[in-house]
Amino acid sequence: MTLAEATYDETTCSSGALLRVPEAPAARPRGAQDIFADIPEDFRLASGERLGQTRVLGRLHGRAGAPLVVVAGGISASRFVHRTETNGLGWWSDAVSSRGPIDLSRLQVLAFDFAPETAEGAGPVTITTHDQARLLALLLDKLGVERVGAFIGCSYGGMVALAFGELFPRWAEQLVVVSAAHRAHPQATAWRGIQRRILQLAAEAGRPEDGVALARELAMTTYRTSEELGDRFETTAPASVGGAYPVCDYLQARGNAYRTHTTPARWLSLSDSIDRHSITPEAIRTPVTLVGFTSDRLVPIDDMRELAARLPVLWRFVEAPSLYGHDAFLKEDALVGDILRAALKETGR
Repeated sequence: MTLAEATYDETTCSSGALLRVPEAPAARPRGAQDIFADIPEDFRLASGERLGQTRVLGRLHGRAGAPLVVVAGGISASRFVHRTETNGLGWWSDAVSSRGPIDLSRLQVLAFDFAPETAEGAGPVTITTHDQARLLALLLDKLGVERVGAFIGCSYGGMVALAFGELFPRWAEQLVVVSAAHRAHPQATAWRGIQRRILQLAAEAGRPEDGVALARELAMTTYRTSEELGDRFETTAPASVGGAYPVCDYLQARGNAYRTHTTPARWLSLSDSIDRHSITPEAIRTPVTLVGFTSDRLVPIDDMRELAARLPVLWRFVEAPSLYGHDAFLKEDALVGDILRAALKETGR
């Protein structure tokens, strides 16, 4: 099957789910293009489980034939990374753009959807960051890519990048890892554990979307800093008990916007995957650029420093302050952009 034969159009059904309609074979279109790789019948997760899905799905952006850069984000990110090719849905459009830090005029970018897929009625699976790296390898094999110019991963995507480097030390020329370490910190696991219990209780009560919204509210308090929330919101009491304070209105709005973005089963799977994450830094022979933020409570800077000290080939370690905590990789555009430009300076030249 050719790359053109492996693409499909997307349309959105009333529930918000994406319906994939195969295209007729055609010449490679300009702009972004979806690709998929079949998951072999004998593919098993580290847990021994099988995935319910039969394909892993990615999306190519940028100049065909250019050096390939893999980009992966947090558990709510997807293959839709670039704004102008995805009708405003790109999750990292400030970084991935023509003439941007990850320059689509001279590079090709592969973004991909983490497993498991959001499927009606599907249950959670026990999946690791190494499993996600193996699924990415299926896509790269399908594309016939022997060498990746860089794997740039942020948050959960950074964990997957580290796992990829451990499993496939020669496949990527370099790793750029932002806000991710070699392990999950116990305090962050505690917060995520509460989110998972909220999701489980809501699902058992027949209110899964309410569970997703409430878990998202709690998650937002861990992504940002107390300083940011203190600057943005006044402590103005509601008229009566049970009413919402201004910061609560903000969190409820964020939660409600996320209600149909995922399912409890998918969130349970990926949240648990973060807490299972464990790599041996000394086993990563790929050169690494690390970026950490001193205000990040989910990935404490001390964990980033330990990772930096243990990596055999550390090209650069940047630690920086930020008002935005764990979300700094999405908010500190100038700082992160400069680091990406420096890391990719020779890629594609």
